[in-house]
This record gives sequence, C-alpha cells and structure tokens, in this order.
Amino acid sequence: MLDHPLNSLGFAKPPSETRVVVAMSGGVDSSVVAAQLKEEGYDVVGVTLQLYDHGAALAKKGACCAGRDIHDARRVAETMGFPHYVLDYENTFREAVIEEFADAYLAGATPVPCIRCNERVKFKDLLATAKDLEADCMATGHYIQRMQGVTGPELHCAADANRDQSYFLFSTTPEQLDYLRFPLGHLASKAETRALASKYGLPVADKPDSQDICFVPNGNYAAVIEKLRPGAAEPGEIVDLEGRVLGTHRGVIHYTIGQRKGLGIGGLGDPVYVVRLDPDSRRVIVGPKEALSTRIVPVREVNWLGDTPFDSRAEWHVNVKVRSTRPPRPAVIRPISATEAEVELLNPEDGVSAGQACVFYAPEGSRILGGGWIWRGR
Repeated sequence: MLDHPLNSLGFAKPPSETRVVVAMSGGVDSSVVAAQLKEEGYDVVGVTLQLYDHGAALAKKGACCAGRDIHDARRVAETMGFPHYVLDYENTFREAVIEEFADAYLAGATPVPCIRCNERVKFKDLLATAKDLEADCMATGHYIQRMQGVTGPELHCAADANRDQSYFLFSTTPEQLDYLRFPLGHLASKAETRALASKYGLPVADKPDSQDICFVPNGNYAAVIEKLRPGAAEPGEIVDLEGRVLGTHRGVIHYTIGQRKGLGIGGLGDPVYVVRLDPDSRRVIVGPKEALSTRIVPVREVNWLGDTPFDSRAEWHVNVKVRSTRPPRPAVIRPISATEAEVELLNPEDGVSAGQACVFYAPEGSRILGGGWIWRGR
C-alpha cells in the first residue's frame, strides 16, 4: 500500500483525518484560516482565549479578544460548522503579560506585550491545549511563513511586507515551529484575505483590523499603569544631558525614548528629544536628536533559529530590526553566551529603547534567525 501524499498542512494522511486547532481572535485573519481549513476537509477545532476582563471593552472596536471578538469567533464557527471553545486565560495573561508590562514601564522601558503574549500564552499554554485535544497541529492567522529547511522548519517573512509580523514572532522556538502552521503567510495582500472571507460568507469579512494592545483601551498606556500600580505617576524633573533642570513632568510613565512633542519645555531654540528615562530619580533626560543615536545594543533572552548553535561563532553578520516599524538594517551580532549578545549596528539608529525586541534576519532571502530583548546592559 502506497503512502498517502502530504496534505496542505504537511501530513501524510487525508485532511479529514488531520485535526487542527485554530487560534481564533475573532478577527478576519484567523477566521479565514479556520474557514479555509474547514472547506479543505480538515477536522477543525476553533479556540478563543478570554485574556482579560472585557467588560469595559465590550463596545470597543479593534481590541483583540474582547467580548465582541469572542462573539464574532463563535459566529464564524457556527457559519462553517466546526466546534468552538472559549478558554478563560485571564489569570495566566495577567501574570505572564500584564504585570511585566506594568513593571517594565515603571522601570523606564518600552515593552512589547504582544510578543510576550505569543511567547508565554498563545504558543505555550494554548499550544499545550491543542496537543491535549489531540490535534496534529495548531494554525494561526499571523502573516508569517513556515518553510521546510535542510535541518527542519524555518521561519520566513510574509510575502506581503506590509503585513509581515516577524518582529512579533521572533521568540517562536524550533519545537513550537514544528507544531505551528501559518496559512496566510503566502498571500500577496490583506485584500486577498478579505476576498476569501467574503467567499466563505463570514460575518467578519468587513471587520476593521485591531490597532491597540488588547488591554490598553484607546492606546492610553499611562492610564493602565496607574490603575495597575497606584501612585506610579509621580512628578519629577526634566533635565538636559548636563543635569540642568528645564522643567517638570507628571510621571516618567508618560514618556518614551525619542519623544519630542508634549514635553512642555518650549523656548529652548533647538528641538529636544527624550534620550533617557531614570525612574529611580524620577528624571526625564532630554537632548538633541544626535544624542539618540545608538550603535551598540545589548540583548538577552536570545531565541536562535539558525542551523548551528548561536554561540558556535564569534560573530554573525545579519540584518536586524530594533523597532517593528523599521526595515532590517545590517549589523554584527557577537554572542556572549547561548542567550546573550552584543549587537553592533553598522549604521547607528535613533530611539533604540530597552524593552523592545531586536530581531535577526538572514542578510539574503526572507529567513528569520531569531532575536532577543534589548536591555541597558551592565
């Protein structure tokens, strides 16, 4: 008897015998993934996570995993005829993501909670749940590609550079990548996704994309920090690089590295930017734009997706992103250990901030080689 040819998810059996858990946020992307796999004949199980107390966000459009989104995910499952479950992960999400977000801001960093959510909740606890459900794999609506390489699955940028989510998925481990599938990564544009949603008659075909961090309504980070850490927004001094007091501020948590507007210290002649935050002394340090320029970036918690061990070389010549909105730029990574390194940017960048990710890309092609978390160093 001949072996069955590989199906579209890479398994040597019919789609009907292949169970796939789809992580459904209630948005159009994950809804299309679930609908497409169901139409292809897979044994689809939809799972939506309730990540936080969504009472205040029920009417909030564009907030992932709020009450409305759970309802929308359920409607998609009913439309396509597959089972759907809602799992309460509020405590896990608060402990693994929200608490660290608050602490990082209080320490003067600029955290990226969406990465931590993927790393600590969706690709950890939810992935374990998918295995408990005896699924062969878990699929998501992320715009990123998984390709089979010489040594195993590789992570690659999405075909549509405008939708690419590689910055937010750098911490995906090889073991997780083996189990995950990203059916939208090859699409040329979001318009194709919406066209598929219309084709399947999904009720979310015209739903707007999410914009904010799910637990930060209206993008007001400081208000969330003050709620989580009462008294956190203590006023202090705004000083220049020499320590001269230029004014006062209403709390370090209201400021980010590179900020120019809203400082309230006009009349200086040349524009000034936030170049450093010192929460211990409650000081916001400002200076000229050139003071923002950074060449050496310390990183830790490195997740390496290359074919040979990270610390097997003294240097890696790669491209890196130090913010999600910037293109990859040439750099040299010098490993200190298997999980820590110094990154030298060949061309200095402005506004590099502790708490952001530094993501590594192959100098040619679309492969993602991993990344690490930027910190202030020793």
